[in-house]
Amino acid sequence: MTAGLELDVELVLPEPADTEALGERLAAELGPGDLVVLSGPLGAGKTVLVRGIARGLGVAGPVTSPTFVIAREHRPLPGGRGVPLVHVDAYRLGGAAELDDLDLDTDLSEAVVVVEWGEGVAERLASRHLLVRLQRQPDDVRTATVSVMEDA
Repeated sequence: MTAGLELDVELVLPEPADTEALGERLAAELGPGDLVVLSGPLGAGKTVLVRGIARGLGVAGPVTSPTFVIAREHRPLPGGRGVPLVHVDAYRLGGAAELDDLDLDTDLSEAVVVVEWGEGVAERLASRHLLVRLQRQPDDVRTATVSVMEDA
């Protein structure tokens, strides 16, 4: 799921382009059935990272925060990798029960599912997932730590 990317090490992302590039690198290793859980405060770069994942997968549509629509599906573009992206924002959800109502487990079999604000809520969607913790430093530099998480 993350060949070629050092895990559990803080990565420094000075510019938004660096965050998007990390997303592209992650996308190179993602495929149908993969779940990516994003964690971090407002302004940490979660949606910017998803833009990079979308570009790496080659999907349609502008990637914007789905805060008010909860979830967006981005279909593959011609010449892309053929894998859809489901982008979810769990910020306004009241917990795992409301996430279950979105029926994402059916999307997981054929798409890459990325859940912003998903830590503590979305992990149960898959027995193995990628957790990306993003932080915004006082100097506006972002950092990311990528981990592969598996059910014990």
